[in-house]
Parts: sequence; C-alpha cells; structure tokens
Amino acid sequence: MKDSVAILCAGGPAPGINTVISTVTKIFLQNGYSVLGINGGYKSLFAAEPSYDYLDFEFADQIYSRGGSALKMSRHKPKDDEFKVDFFKKNNVKLLVTIGGDDTASSANRLTKFLSEQKMDVKNIHVPKTIDNDLPLPEGTPTFGYHSAKEEGVRLATTIYEDARTSGNWFVVSAMGREAGHLAFGIGTACHYPMIIIPEIFNKTKITFDKITKLVISSMVKRRLLGIDYGVAIISEGVFHFMSEKEIIDTGINFTYDDHGHPELGNVSKSHIFNMLTQQALKGLRINVKSRPEEMGYELRCCRPIAYDLSYATRLGLGVFKLFKEGKTGCMVTVDRQGGISPLFLKDVEDEKGKVKPRLVNVESENVQLIYRNNLHYITKADYKGAKKFVENPEEYDFFKILEWDENAII
Repeated sequence: MKDSVAILCAGGPAPGINTVISTVTKIFLQNGYSVLGINGGYKSLFAAEPSYDYLDFEFADQIYSRGGSALKMSRHKPKDDEFKVDFFKKNNVKLLVTIGGDDTASSANRLTKFLSEQKMDVKNIHVPKTIDNDLPLPEGTPTFGYHSAKEEGVRLATTIYEDARTSGNWFVVSAMGREAGHLAFGIGTACHYPMIIIPEIFNKTKITFDKITKLVISSMVKRRLLGIDYGVAIISEGVFHFMSEKEIIDTGINFTYDDHGHPELGNVSKSHIFNMLTQQALKGLRINVKSRPEEMGYELRCCRPIAYDLSYATRLGLGVFKLFKEGKTGCMVTVDRQGGISPLFLKDVEDEKGKVKPRLVNVESENVQLIYRNNLHYITKADYKGAKKFVENPEEYDFFKILEWDENAII
C-alpha cells in the first residue's frame, strides 16, 4: 500500500480552502503519495466508519479557485478520549493536514501529542484558515481567507454606506469576529465608517451594552454637529465574548437557550440587538435619528478567493510539502513577506490548557491608533457646548471618557 496523506477541514468556511486542498493534493500526488480527503472533520476522522475520498488531479484542478470547501466541514471538537489510531493505520497515513482556525489548531496540537505517545509515525501540519484573522501568526501575517472576506465585506459595506447617505439614515452593522475585531476594523477602516467598535478598544474598561450604545450615539451627535445626517457604525460580534450572561439576557431579547441554560447567540441577529438598544437610548434624547440593523458574516465566508488568497493559499499548500519533507510536525505552516516558508510550532503558542491563543487586534499600535484618533467621528471635550443641543450630559458620550483613554496621548 502506498504512503498516504489525509486532508481535514474544520470550523467555518473561508475563501482559499479549496486552493489549499488542490495544491496539497497535486504536490503529493506528483511525489507518489495517495491523497485522502476526509468529509466531516474530526467527527468523521474518529468515527467507526470515517467518510473519505481518494483525491485525484482532475478533482484538484476543478476546485482550486472556488469558494467554500469541497470537503465537508464540521465544528466538532474531539475530546482526548475520542482519539484513536485506526484510520491512520488502515490507510498508511504519514501526514495529516488540518485546515482551520484556533479550535482546529488546538485539536491538532492535542492530536499531535497523542500520536507521539502512541509511537505513531504520523506528522501533523496545520494550515491557518479563518476570516477572523485571529491565529497567532507573526505580526502582519494574515490567515488565509481574511483578505477575500474583507474584500467582499467592503463591497457590501460600501453599498450600505451609500444607502445611508442617500436616505439620510444610519445603519448599525455587525461583523463576524468571535473574540477578535480584525474583520470589523478592516472593513470599517476601508469604508471610512465614522464609528468602529471592536472588543480590543475596551482595553482599559469593562465592555457593556451601555458603553457600546453611547459610542454609536456619540458618532451620531458628532456628525450632526458637522452637518451630516447619515452614517454607519460597525460593531464586531466579538464584544459578546467578553460580556456576562446577565448583561446579555438583560437586553430583553427573547433568546432560545441550550441544554445548559445558556442563551444561544447564534440564533439571533447581533446587529438587531445593537440597533434596538441604540433606538431605545435615542428615544430619551433630543435627536431624531433613524437607524437600521445589518448583519455581515455568512455571506463573506464562501465567496471566491481574490488573487491575494489564491496565491497565498497556494504557497501554504506547497509549504506543507516542504515542512513535511523536512520532518516537521505539530506546527502551522507560515509564509513571510518574502515568500519564505517556516514552521510555527503549536506548543509555542498554546496556553496552560493546550489551547492555541487567539491573536487580537493590537489596539496600542500606531496603525490602529491613527484610525481611532484621526479617522472616526465622536464627541470630545471640544464638542460639549454644541452637543448640549442634542444630549443633556455630553461628557457621558465623550469617546475618550467612555473608553478611559488618554485624549492627549501623542501618536
């Protein structure tokens, strides 16, 4: 039996997955290996009867530029006691290629340790995929899929901004992001949105819905002072990950609850919550603003990859082969700005529980501070006198006071 390579995709879709699958398949077939594509992620891999297909050149050549994933994905996160070696032994697997985000990488990290303990000569190389851009790669190195999702997001977000201008209204947009705000920040910056709210900006204070609402209204009031009656605020869904359940339940939204009694956030529109709370707060103020909710997430995940991700994902796929030939395992493949391939070992980026730590937006960086201090619209001390026309206590809507940032910091 030939030595084989297995490819597994997990988590949510991201543009470029098929490019990685295609590239890995082609390079390993060319070098005499069989290539197995696992359908159903880790859940299938450790099932009694795993679902998989033998991949060939024709299949690989048809999918390389498509969005979505030709291999079925799953969010199943296996427990340690689910791990077993049956699939690897039966199919003479020498390399497992995992394509996914931080959860997939964390599972790969634990699986690598398990295979080592079982004295199995099976390498594991992880390919960093997520539109959230939150894997701990070297500074400035994106996860594949992020730029394509951002491009599609900007296309949609630009039309939303045009609608706001045309109708003289506001939109409150929610963008995917889990714990990190990279996608919301990238889209909002590219579209010149007057307010961008990501969890990382609350680095000096606790995140609450009241503060989020006040930041949105701060931007609305500032724009009125500038004679602008429209705008868009974009908010990363990641803010929910830093709130207590009481804070979330107290919004008054009719949630469904899981078996453990936790509100199921995936069943509600985040933008609806943000917009509803903003509208409620506006009722008590002397400002007549109409706003509409708009969710941005699922429509970004399976779009066709742009040229950047097509090239980047191809290099990552070829990088998998390079690292495998070098005997590397338990690592992510990375590509630097010069195109150089190097491993990032999962054990070096894990926390005390073995989970790969997410990469958050570096809110202290000049790149981020320049945007927040120079390209957004919000109330500061200089606006208090004019803002009193709309709000009784303008200081409560002061951007720097809400976030407890130093307004006079030199950037």
